[in-house]
Amino acid sequence: MSLKFNLTTEPLLSHHADAALVFVAEQESVTNPLTAISTHSLPKLTQLLADLQFKGQRGKVAILPASQGENFKYVVLAGLGLPDHKLTLEVYRRAVAKVVRSVAHYNIRTLVSALPSISLFNCSHAELVKQTAISGIMADYQFDQFITGDKLAHELTYTLCDLADIAQLQSALALGLKLGQAVNQTRHWVDLPANKLAPHDLANFAADIAQKQGLKCQIFNAAEAQQLGMGGLVGVGQGAAAECKLVLLEYRTTVANAPTVAFVGKGIMFDSGGLSIKPANNMETMKDDMSGAAAVISALGLLAELKPAINIVGLAPLAENLPSGTATKPGDIVTFYNGKTAEVKNTDAEGRLVLADALSYAIKNYQLAAIIDLATLTGACAYSLGPFFSGLFSEHEELAARVMAAAEKSGDFVWRLPLTDDYKVAVKAKVADLCNIGAKQYQAGATTAACFLQHFVGDVPW
Repeated sequence: MSLKFNLTTEPLLSHHADAALVFVAEQESVTNPLTAISTHSLPKLTQLLADLQFKGQRGKVAILPASQGENFKYVVLAGLGLPDHKLTLEVYRRAVAKVVRSVAHYNIRTLVSALPSISLFNCSHAELVKQTAISGIMADYQFDQFITGDKLAHELTYTLCDLADIAQLQSALALGLKLGQAVNQTRHWVDLPANKLAPHDLANFAADIAQKQGLKCQIFNAAEAQQLGMGGLVGVGQGAAAECKLVLLEYRTTVANAPTVAFVGKGIMFDSGGLSIKPANNMETMKDDMSGAAAVISALGLLAELKPAINIVGLAPLAENLPSGTATKPGDIVTFYNGKTAEVKNTDAEGRLVLADALSYAIKNYQLAAIIDLATLTGACAYSLGPFFSGLFSEHEELAARVMAAAEKSGDFVWRLPLTDDYKVAVKAKVADLCNIGAKQYQAGATTAACFLQHFVGDVPW
């Protein structure tokens, strides 16, 4: 599919398009847009909605053939749910996404819609335009690079109408498109199979982005990482033919005395578990274990365009975790960049090993105000929270509150999990400073992983 957006001041019913889209809050049966579209194109709309049991329920979309008038072939209704409940921007984003995906199954190539009332979401028209673009572009994403036959080719032009101050809204639209495209770039890298995206491939993509966006870029290879004392990163990658990399990207603002924030993302390009090998079921999804690194690289590329008034450094440790005669063995001891040591009791607890080196490098080489650490670290977190929330760990209340607020606004929700002294003894080892898996009696695999990483961030808010 190919999605384009237009903005116009013209009212909905003045347009000619394949479909008119109206957002409907539940029990909001006499809104002006719904009444107007019924009079214009669907005089029996009330009866049709009753037959379909459509009341504007959240997540429901109704696509109805227009029975009169020549402006539209279809009328599309998207439910938002009860207006007396909290209608978040995520509700609106999901409604837009459902519409974009739904109309792909019809011969609808032009879609026109007015924005829903901003009073429902307590935000500006510019914010709704931006969120429309973000959600539409994300819903438009398909991974079909390796399909050689017919692909689902569906072009859609989505026009937002009845708007004022088009110039301001065009800026909001452009920002939304950039955000959505950055998310989709990350998704594309995550979807690529490991034979098409080795550590050096993602490092090269990062270097290309840096050159295009004017970022400072430094890439350490395995030998250089070894010289730096990064035993975690080197140890995880030494079983693979493709050597590990550490990617550093830097954005510098022109604002004097601006703080510096680090983004650190786990980049295990494929995680077999190493010698502590995973079961075969679903191992093909372990190409996803580099999504933290992919997100960091995309974010730095986008932030270079947006030019925020802070300095940002992105660190992406990249490696493949594979079994071989040279792979790290259970019981091995590795030494990290900051000099700490860890016994590797389970080679499938590898993400924390590469992140430990990246975190300690960031701490030593930059004066940081905060670190945001992105990791597909443990299945325990997914078992705890399911697919709709990421686990949030921090002992820094102000930073945690800001991350939670940003997560709520973006729809990438987080849920705070415990990180207390009771758990911290779980990662102590008898033969080294740390053990890379928590003692069994403590369970809480996600928390003990966070306890391990906390040894590498010093006093910096993380």
